[in-house]
Amino acid sequence: MAEKQQPDVLVVLGTGGTIAGLSGAAGDNVGYAAGQVAVASLVQGAQAAIRDSWKIESEQVAQIDSKDMEVGVWRSLLARCRHHLSRPEVGAIVVTHGTDTLEETAYFLWRSLPAALIDAKPLVLTGAMRPASSQAADGPQNLRDAMALAVDPGSRGVVVSFAGQVHSALSVRKTHSYRLDAFDSGERGPLGWIEEGQVRWSRPAQVDQPAGRDLSDRAFEQAAWPRVELVHSLACSDGAIVDALLAQRVHAGRPLAGIVVAGTGNGTVHQALEAALARASQAGVAVLRTTRCADGPVLLRSDDRFPAASGLSPVKARIELMLELLPATA
Repeated sequence: MAEKQQPDVLVVLGTGGTIAGLSGAAGDNVGYAAGQVAVASLVQGAQAAIRDSWKIESEQVAQIDSKDMEVGVWRSLLARCRHHLSRPEVGAIVVTHGTDTLEETAYFLWRSLPAALIDAKPLVLTGAMRPASSQAADGPQNLRDAMALAVDPGSRGVVVSFAGQVHSALSVRKTHSYRLDAFDSGERGPLGWIEEGQVRWSRPAQVDQPAGRDLSDRAFEQAAWPRVELVHSLACSDGAIVDALLAQRVHAGRPLAGIVVAGTGNGTVHQALEAALARASQAGVAVLRTTRCADGPVLLRSDDRFPAASGLSPVKARIELMLELLPATA
């Protein structure tokens, strides 16, 4: 009987971002163009961090500024991740990504990939706050750390490696616009740290499991994904933005399917905005509540008018609703 093949390939998928950015001056860490350097070039400078027993492959999935992330890129990235994770010789994937929407892509992949794949093989996302042309670029170290994390025996699921910390896709969030340690995990805290190429875990990577039903059977190849908008409950809210969305129910050929409201405190919503959301719900628009607070879940009450996304941030709650509104493939 032939011996079972041990995975020995690490695949690095590039999507662009600041880590692949270039500016006209080495001292300019703000005025740069994202997505300029090929992922093969990024990998070339970081592969020394990996043991000789691992082979590295790279593939350019996209080359964009992540602020412009689109469903089409998500579709392509999901397809390539599924393809490579299904290869018996592949042991892990690293995705280089812009920081602006990194937390959204991480959550999307975590909720969209079959659990059997990501429980067996880790998928690590990383990026940079300074362009590749910077005098003190952070991308090379972040990529080395991500690759070391990807091949660590304790790695599982979809995680983010950034500035020496390991974050789960569920809890990771960007908290700073400029600092190198721009991400954290809020009150959950990091999963661990990467120090000199070694991972020190604070808790198992697989501890965070999706709440709710498995979404890996959604029809991700649909031509049009559900359109879900995000609104905030604020002092002096009047609900006009929701009424405007209803008045122009179809935009660019896409009907409004859902609204996520970032409420105050424990997911509370201004009475005028709540009335407008009720009108939207009556018109067939799905409404999901979360909180604009950085930490803490939405605790359910008996008189809640709309369902809550519990501990999800507003941007992740929007992705959750988008995915739930996709029809099942079966």
